[in-house]
Amino acid sequence: MKAKLACMASSAILGALFIISLRYITDFWLLAFVNSFQLHIAVVCILLSLLVFWAARNAISVILVVWSLVLCGHALAMMLEFSTSASPPADAKPFRLLSFNVLMENAANADAIADTILASNADAAYVFEAGALESVLPRLSLTYPYRLGCYQGTPTCDLLILSKRPLNEGHFHSLSDLRRDRFAMAQIDFEGTELTLAAGHITKPYFDDYHRDELDEVSELIFKVTGPLILAGDFNSASIAPDMRAFLASNDLKKAFWEPATWPIEAGSFGIAIDHIFAREPAMLMKTTRLADNLGSNHYGLVADFMIGQ
Repeated sequence: MKAKLACMASSAILGALFIISLRYITDFWLLAFVNSFQLHIAVVCILLSLLVFWAARNAISVILVVWSLVLCGHALAMMLEFSTSASPPADAKPFRLLSFNVLMENAANADAIADTILASNADAAYVFEAGALESVLPRLSLTYPYRLGCYQGTPTCDLLILSKRPLNEGHFHSLSDLRRDRFAMAQIDFEGTELTLAAGHITKPYFDDYHRDELDEVSELIFKVTGPLILAGDFNSASIAPDMRAFLASNDLKKAFWEPATWPIEAGSFGIAIDHIFAREPAMLMKTTRLADNLGSNHYGLVADFMIGQ
């Protein structure tokens, strides 16, 4: 009986390891969800393969343990890649950003979300699925008098940028034919430096090739940006996914050393980071923290501190 159970477990582990290893052969969109959970799957496989080794003590169980460890180690290495390591110059100035997908159907928590935005002391805030906050926009405007989105620059109330400083040359883009106006970009004069703020809500990666195509579209939009750039949003994918890694590399973007998990909220800190805050020098990302409460959303929000150089 023990031998049969070990054989069944080995087959299941082998199948799981084979599937997550396919990323090294092909970037097929059906594997996108699996790619984001590579670390989680690998850790489970390590534990199960150790049990199989204890029960069977054969060569196959050893291979499974080693294979799982390699995939786990590489997932950890990928998570740390593209991490910020810059030391800000002496004349750099602090800037704070809040980014939060509040969930369109979450109007019941609008006041609590507005309280959190205001209490964050952020210089700017990106809000996604912002229709839930329509009732509190007048209150938010007292602290953030400049906005892009929610009928300012677009007929929709989905993606929203709030700022304490004037938003210059603000404009929206539709990244694909699935949903409109899910990318916005503007410049602010930050202590004499032109800082570009960019916010995006990317389609889920298991919708054919839309995720990769939308990232390519964002790349084209931010390619021409000179000077400091802050890009944040709901990317619906972990930064270790192949298309996300290519996106970060091609745009010279940096992220937090360890990104807080933002989804699913039921998993808490054991989830994955699908909401991201990135920076391009001379905007230097110093720290990213997760909001303590999801406030009725299916995502956790993020707050990031930057130092903006000249």
